Amino acid sequence: MTATTSNMSVAMTTTGMAQITGGSHMTSSSSPSSPPGSSQLYFQCAVVVIGVVGTATNALILYALVASKQHKKHVLIVNQNALDLFSGLFLAVTYSLKLCNIYLKGTTGYWLCTLLLSDIPSYSGMVCSTINLAAISIERYLKIVHRTWSKKHLRKWMIYSAAAFAWIGSIIYALGMVFPTTKVINGVCYAFAFWEDEMAAVAIIIWSFVSFYVIILLIFIFCYWRILAVIRHQASVMADHSASGGSSTHQTHYNHIQTSVLKTMVLVSVLYAIAWLPNYICVLLIYLSPNLPFLFSSYYVALLISFLYICTNPFIYATKLDPVKEIILRMVPCKKISV
Repeated sequence: MTATTSNMSVAMTTTGMAQITGGSHMTSSSSPSSPPGSSQLYFQCAVVVIGVVGTATNALILYALVASKQHKKHVLIVNQNALDLFSGLFLAVTYSLKLCNIYLKGTTGYWLCTLLLSDIPSYSGMVCSTINLAAISIERYLKIVHRTWSKKHLRKWMIYSAAAFAWIGSIIYALGMVFPTTKVINGVCYAFAFWEDEMAAVAIIIWSFVSFYVIILLIFIFCYWRILAVIRHQASVMADHSASGGSSTHQTHYNHIQTSVLKTMVLVSVLYAIAWLPNYICVLLIYLSPNLPFLFSSYYVALLISFLYICTNPFIYATKLDPVKEIILRMVPCKKISV
């Protein structure tokens, strides 16, 4: 199978037409001998635009998070935004290089192939983002559903360790896949191409789908379902308390902040589930029914949708996370807000 990039995992990024030849699978990240087809060229240009927009918007949100002091209160949310910034930046860099159609040779060509043209930076960033999203869900669950326990036992070092694990684990996982399966042949980078057998590649796809989509989705559903149940219970208690003549400004403010953060992360999680599902379906169908030509054009669309996830997240932060929204509104000329 020849393609521009094919990651047998969450961020599988095929950008060329696949061909099944003698049961061997190869993925090409650049082909100097023949220019890319129009669909591949348009796809690469679109990804560069997505990468640039994603980098700019995520940089703005990251600035707003730091300016509003949220980097001290919500470490994992800031880490999530930094991961989207990282992925967007390397999407723009990687696909700009692919458009240059570089002829690879020697040690430099090999390292350029494995570390950039294989999409390893953006791929590992997306895997890391998935792990971090699960960590945020669990953190929100502990702080809201088990509030007393989290105050006693949940420490800052645990949060920072979860953020570090997301980075380190995803990078090790990605590098462990790319080096054994990537080669440069006649100036062309074949990334994630050389597997010991067909079943090894299929097993990686299935394992990745279960690990980085099904399990993550189950974590989202369980954590946010329990959180919403607790919030509804707290709201009914507060309503009864207010009816009896009591009030608590501090508690009301705390609940408002928690609700703002919760709405933001629920939307980000739902968007993740929607954006990556078409990608996984197309990948599985391509390997199960490789002779259906329309699947590859459909995969381009599915992959663009998953990349758009990087650009969409900043708009969710800007509209739903109150501290970020205030900072951004202050940056708009002639815009007044009440503090």
